[in-house]
Amino acid sequence: MNANVAVENTPEASLWNDPTLPVTARVDALIDAMTLQEKTAQLYGVWVGASDQGGEVAPHQHDMEEAVDLDALLPTGLGQLTRPFGTVPVDPALGALSLARTQTRIAATNRFGIPALAHDECLAGFAAWGATAYPVPLSWGATFDPDTVRRMAAAIGRDMRAVGVHQGLAPVLDVVRDARWGRVEETIGEDPYLVGTIGTAYVQGLESAGIVATLKHFVGYSASRAGRNLAPSAVGPRERADVLLPPFEMAIREGGARSVMNAYTDTDGMPSAADENLLTGLLRDTWGFDGTVVADYFAIAFLKTLHGIAADWAGAAGAALHAGIDVELPNVKTYGAPLAEAVADGRIPEALVDRALRRVLTQKAMLGLLDPDWDPVPATLDGADLDDPAALRGRIDLDGPKNRALARTVAEEAVVLLSNDGTLPLARPRRIALLGPNADEPTAVLGCYSFPQHIGVRHPGTPLGIELPTLRDTLAAEFPDAEITVAHGTGIDDGDLSGIREAAQVACEADVALVVLGDRAGLFGRGTSGEGCDAEALVLPGAQQQLLDTLLDQETPVVTVLLAGRPYALGRAVEESAAIVQSFFPGEEGTHAIAGVLSGRTNPSGRLPVSVPRGPGSQPATYLGARLAHASEVSNIDPTPAFAFGHGLSYTRFEWADLSVDAQEAPTDGEFTFAFTLRNAGARSGTEVVQLYLHDPVASVVQPVQRLVGYARVELKPGETRRVRVTVPADLASFTGRDGRRVVEPGELEVRLAASSADPRLTARVTLTGAERHVDHTRRLHATFGQELVARA
Repeated sequence: MNANVAVENTPEASLWNDPTLPVTARVDALIDAMTLQEKTAQLYGVWVGASDQGGEVAPHQHDMEEAVDLDALLPTGLGQLTRPFGTVPVDPALGALSLARTQTRIAATNRFGIPALAHDECLAGFAAWGATAYPVPLSWGATFDPDTVRRMAAAIGRDMRAVGVHQGLAPVLDVVRDARWGRVEETIGEDPYLVGTIGTAYVQGLESAGIVATLKHFVGYSASRAGRNLAPSAVGPRERADVLLPPFEMAIREGGARSVMNAYTDTDGMPSAADENLLTGLLRDTWGFDGTVVADYFAIAFLKTLHGIAADWAGAAGAALHAGIDVELPNVKTYGAPLAEAVADGRIPEALVDRALRRVLTQKAMLGLLDPDWDPVPATLDGADLDDPAALRGRIDLDGPKNRALARTVAEEAVVLLSNDGTLPLARPRRIALLGPNADEPTAVLGCYSFPQHIGVRHPGTPLGIELPTLRDTLAAEFPDAEITVAHGTGIDDGDLSGIREAAQVACEADVALVVLGDRAGLFGRGTSGEGCDAEALVLPGAQQQLLDTLLDQETPVVTVLLAGRPYALGRAVEESAAIVQSFFPGEEGTHAIAGVLSGRTNPSGRLPVSVPRGPGSQPATYLGARLAHASEVSNIDPTPAFAFGHGLSYTRFEWADLSVDAQEAPTDGEFTFAFTLRNAGARSGTEVVQLYLHDPVASVVQPVQRLVGYARVELKPGETRRVRVTVPADLASFTGRDGRRVVEPGELEVRLAASSADPRLTARVTLTGAERHVDHTRRLHATFGQELVARA
């Protein structure tokens, strides 16, 4: 089904179809041959849904857009196809055939034979029916394991390529500033270094599979006032530079991301979608980004309807194009006729259209979409009878054993044991009370951008497409000799108190009570976590706290298990639960991971990527605060968390000792090297997460009390000892100074080697000497860790 179409009436056609020529020459020739309407057609997408019968895709009717007439649009070309797999349930093989047939039509209809670029969501796995539902990004952060996240992203990318998708709308690199925000589950955590390193690993994995990774949301979305979705962003230039921007900088510089998506929000009155200083000055001119900037869905139209900085669609198009947005998504609204008319009458320079077009066509050329042998049919359908769609059903498996094994690994590494009085691991209990609204709910492990929760809920008669064992199922397998009795007690958010007495009675008759609480993922108020599901306070939804408190009044030990999209204040449970197990929407293998921690089959190694608050009303607050952001005598509100960023317990015990420092002083362009001994003093194998925090006692501008600048997972067998060596470049002490430039200042520093942000184990005091030194985006970004096994005595 080779769909490339020769352009016979254009002599330069051989240039853009010739893969032996430089991409710039091919793209220039193509742009020169295009009409204005053909140019603008490459700058927008059309939202479609693949056909479950293998026919062409059908335009998706969204309540924010008018109906699309493909017959009218396609003769001038089409830039993108929006979410062919993430719009309706479709068998992957038939969806791939549907997309291939549509691409054939697109290429055959426009006179240059240019296909569309197809994008889809992949926030927690490819958001397609039947694809593996991995843990949400907040769980990726809890692993503190970039290598595993990189492998997961590569698997996601391979599945997307297998069905003909080119671009993935992930990762989210927003740094959590207020845990009330509904999209916390989509973030990696509250620390920019953790977000940057885990996010960069995800980009590397996705890009290694040939998928264009899209960084979002650039920038400030997570810093919205009061944690409200799309509210104005309340940050100053220094917080923006030192907290919100570094993950994007790292993912571009080290990850090789080829696309960036703007944030919806405005910062100090400037919407990101119209911010030339951000999207062109910083992103391109300073950082050197040469990929495409794509609009978050409807963001360009929002410049008129929500932000009020444009009087009409042409004004919105001009503002976004001038700022540096190359592609309008998800549909044609402003970059179609309004843009073309404004260019034709001189209101918008055609040079801006050509600038965006050059980036779009360059990306298409690099993806092979302009090559003469381009074929829309993916390799997964090679040899298949494409004229017999029914025979294709089930041919492509997007949730095979390797995927599920990888999903389980991520989920297991992400489970965080917050507290434990010795009750865990459970010692073969005879009677288990399994209580709470998430005790036997299959979708309790899924985030709002998983296919079942995002799209499947609109198709109630359609099977889930993946196996989702409940915690009841996995506990029955983990404890085959135990009698498990289930009582919900209350719903997620219905406030129903009528079942709490029954739950308490069930608990009284058991050896242990497992109360499974948390969230239901959804969109725009249909859940308690997810996009548009913001919280007024960090109290457990509905009557869950009442259920928990009632169970704590019983004599039976209570183990609190959380399947949630954000951290919650747990009241009495912090001190009175026998144990607390935190999991952030751990994906389809999540209940296996939790059951393994409860039984002791798995030794927990997850660490908190966000602080767990002690009280529900202390937001916004993160560990990454200056002195006045922490507890003080001048306020009666104490924001000290119940469990700090980086916290997590193990079933073994680690001893830290023998810190040595190679030199107490180093110049501002130098480095420090430390070494210490880490020993597993317990009776079972385990993983310690060594965290490196920097404290700057005196600086020219106010600094956080401490900030994470490095980490490493260290695996140790019982009795095993390793000498851990850490090299810390002076560049890691840099911050944005008074003049807006990043500076390394001379002076004393504390380097804290810690088990969490609240648990320093060893501290080195060192001094930077010499003159102030300004650094930029080429500075060193990482400490380096080395591990050497110490021979046993």
